[in-house]
This record gives sequence, structure tokens and C-alpha cells, in this order.
Amino acid sequence: MDRATFETRLFGVLRWVVIAILVVVTLFPFYYMVLLSIRPIETVLANPGDLWAGPAEWTVSTYREVLGSVSSGGQGFVGLIGNTLLVATSATVLTLLISLPGSYAVSRLQFVGRRQVHFLFLAIYLFPAILLAIPLFTVFTRLGLRGSLFGLIIVYIAQTIPVSVYMLRNYLTTIPVSLEEAAAVDGYSRLQTLRKVILPLAAPAVMANALYVFMIAWNEYLFALLFLVENRGNWTVSLGLAQLSGGIEVSKTVLMAGSVVLTLPIVIIFFATERLLTEGLTAGADKG
Repeated sequence: MDRATFETRLFGVLRWVVIAILVVVTLFPFYYMVLLSIRPIETVLANPGDLWAGPAEWTVSTYREVLGSVSSGGQGFVGLIGNTLLVATSATVLTLLISLPGSYAVSRLQFVGRRQVHFLFLAIYLFPAILLAIPLFTVFTRLGLRGSLFGLIIVYIAQTIPVSVYMLRNYLTTIPVSLEEAAAVDGYSRLQTLRKVILPLAAPAVMANALYVFMIAWNEYLFALLFLVENRGNWTVSLGLAQLSGGIEVSKTVLMAGSVVLTLPIVIIFFATERLLTEGLTAGADKG
């Protein structure tokens, strides 16, 4: 066996070893979290190191407590999920509606400072979120938006638009200008070109940005705590989970059930979006 063949086989084996290690490291915490959430607290306290539980040991009482209404002794996570879904979806849609034409203008239109302006969109990330929290709290209190989901949506939009414009701008610059020139010859306006030509080709980048914005809005905690803490009816899932983690009377199995409820929608959306990204990439290639 020559050296080239040996190295090829060696690296082929090492690649699968590394993949297996990464899969275990990535999936094991989630697996253990799910395992704890379906085991009775008595069993967990007796054998906390067990990595397997048969169907006979499974229980859904933890999920009933997490999803049940507060009036019935539960944690009310169904309402929290609804609030979080409303905030995350609204922030995602509005961010894309603003950042798409903004990124197109930065990538295509000629104006003074065009090469520098897209970097200025990232200037907001020079400041830590905690530094912006107090001024935003004061402004939103005077506007009467503290405690409302609408105010939280505005904050998330302001957070995500700069990086969304930056990311989309980098993708739009890879689309040939000749396609827009051909559309202009066919009588398309700027808006029609953006909607019928650019948007289908930019579908992978749009879906990636949508997932990015949605995940930020779904998991964000600091501003949700700052604006919604006094109005439990408008709490998001992250606030509810923080309450569970700080409650002495709440068992850790219930906390793990709440963590699963918080994490599972993102996992499902990620895999669904992965397929949409593939379809969008293929559609863009056919269009070109």
C-alpha cells in the first residue's frame, strides 16, 4: 500500500470518527434533557446517572404541569408560547420587509458614501445590550409601551435589521446586474425587479435571515425581562423558563420539560427551514 492510499483511507476513517464525536457531543445534552423531563422526580433522585429509561418509567406529568394553566396549578406555558410566537413571527416578517429593500438599495443604488454605509448598520453592535437597556426602558415607559408585546417587537426589529441588511447586501452583490438590466428592458420597474427577479434568486439568503431573526426573538431574555416582567400575561417562554429555574419548589424534571418546550420548536423550524433553503437554492439556480 503506497502512502497516498494509506493517507486517503486514514483520513476517511478519521472523518467519520470526528463526525461521530461531534454528533454525540451535540445531541447528548438534548437527549439527557428529554430523558430527565419524562422521568419521575423520585426515580431521578434515586438514580440520577441513568442514561436510559424504559417506557414503563415514562411520565407526562411534568409536561402537564408546564403546559397547564396557572389557575389549574400549571405554569401556563401554552400562553407563553403564543406570546413568543407572535413576537418572533412579527419581528421576522417586519425585519425582512424593511431589510430587503434596504439591502437592495445599498447593493445597487449609487449614492455618496455607498461603500461605507452598510458598515454603519453594524455600529449598533459596538454597544452591549445592557448599555442600551436603560435608555430604551426610559423611552418606552414615556411612550406607554412598557409591558406590551408591540414594544418588544420594536426592540427586536431594531436589533436585527442592521445585521440582516448587512447579510442580505453581501448576497445580493453576487447576483449579476445583467439580470436586472434584462428585466428593465422587459419593462419591469425597480419594485417589480426586486419582487420577480431578485427575491426568487435570494431565497436562500432570505430564509437564512428569517431563521436568524426568529431564533433571536424566540430565545431573547434581557429585553423581555426588562419590558414585560411586571405583566405576566405578556411573558415570553424565556421568562417563564427563568422563573422555573429560580423556583425552589419546582422540580428539575419540570424545568427540563420547560426547556424541551422552549427548544423543540426551534429544532423543528430549523429542519423545516433546511429543506426550504435547499429548494430556494435550486429555484434560484433554475431561474438564473
